[in-house]
Amino acid sequence: MKLGLISLGCAKNKIDSELFLGLASRYNIQLSSLEEADIIVINTCGFIESAKQESIETIIEMLDYQQNGKIIVVMGCLVERYFDDLKKEIPEVNYFIPIRNYLELHKLFQELTESKEIKYLDYQARFISTPKSTAYLRIGDGCNNKCNYCAIPLIRGSYRSRAFEDIINEAQMLADKGVQELTVIAQDTTAYGNDLKDMSLSKLLSALAEMNKFKWIRVLYLYPDEITKELIDTFIKYDCLVNYFDIPIQHANNRILTSMNRRGTKEYIRYIINTIRNKIPNAIIRTTLIVGFPGETSKDFNELKEFVEEIKFDHLGVFTYSDEDDTVGFNMYPKVRQSTMDKRRDSIMLTQLNINTNRLENLIGETFEAIVDHYDEDINFYALRYYAQALDDVDGYIYVKAKYLELGKFYDVTITDFDEYDLIGEIKKED
Repeated sequence: MKLGLISLGCAKNKIDSELFLGLASRYNIQLSSLEEADIIVINTCGFIESAKQESIETIIEMLDYQQNGKIIVVMGCLVERYFDDLKKEIPEVNYFIPIRNYLELHKLFQELTESKEIKYLDYQARFISTPKSTAYLRIGDGCNNKCNYCAIPLIRGSYRSRAFEDIINEAQMLADKGVQELTVIAQDTTAYGNDLKDMSLSKLLSALAEMNKFKWIRVLYLYPDEITKELIDTFIKYDCLVNYFDIPIQHANNRILTSMNRRGTKEYIRYIINTIRNKIPNAIIRTTLIVGFPGETSKDFNELKEFVEEIKFDHLGVFTYSDEDDTVGFNMYPKVRQSTMDKRRDSIMLTQLNINTNRLENLIGETFEAIVDHYDEDINFYALRYYAQALDDVDGYIYVKAKYLELGKFYDVTITDFDEYDLIGEIKKED
């Protein structure tokens, strides 16, 4: 029996997909293309409206495969949020699996394979789907922040840290598989250990670094007001901790931040970013913003744009506000028109493009150690990343023309040019 899987949404969802594939293999189900598969699985995202629409469109598209007798399984965040509605509106789907039933996935595989064995999701048996020598390490799930625009607590529940020993054991497994770049993730990584005794993100990162198994350890999704002096000092102490700080701030107007139920202020955000940059001069600061939150005025937006111009983030993404069922924001007014939100998003992205152009111009002639992610057959270039670029093309690539580069290997690359958000380089020749 063969299985094809489409994973939508974030890296946390990708790990669920990898766990699912690992469990499938333990039931002797082989991973295959969609065309060859007997079972097609769609792991959905239900975070914002555009993601929900993409999930629905993918499900409908995959139903065409049923004409060939394929079984369609839909799982993930969208199913968790709209289980009953989906069953009613798309009855053609063979199985809907909400997140709350993941511990009972053995029942699905028993039915599909006619097996009597009971096996559970196991981090030690993950199918690693990221590029060679790279992997995500999830250290917790759920979220306690309760931002007024966000449905994550409704989907994933309250924050739950994974046991320290389980994380270290999984990290060892990944190292044994040849992983050199470890990307630590959770909905809020800075919350790690708040529900454990005598544990924190700093202590966990120190333990991972002291394993001496990984060349790079990257951390994503740091909540600004939980970035402590201890955490910054931990980055300074260990060379393998990549000086890459992903700090979603969402806005820079204090009234809007309060309305969003975000802790902290514009002044504190400025303080923590300046502190990081003063202590770690080569630090990369990435953020995400939301424009068009209910009640956002032109003045509020202009303050946000001015803050972007002031801080000069190394990487930045902008979302337009999405009205999500059952969130506090859903019942907040006045709403901002979609056309206005689109213009505000585009305005900030144009500002960021100019900032980025200046930043990338200054990198020409610099040499960085970079890992080979993949070969892009469309343009006949290898795609590499240096420390300032995270997985999954969120920060662009360094494109290199070469006869042969080994996937997952590190090379010294000299930057020769750039194209909007991507760099162009060449492999540094040995002296």
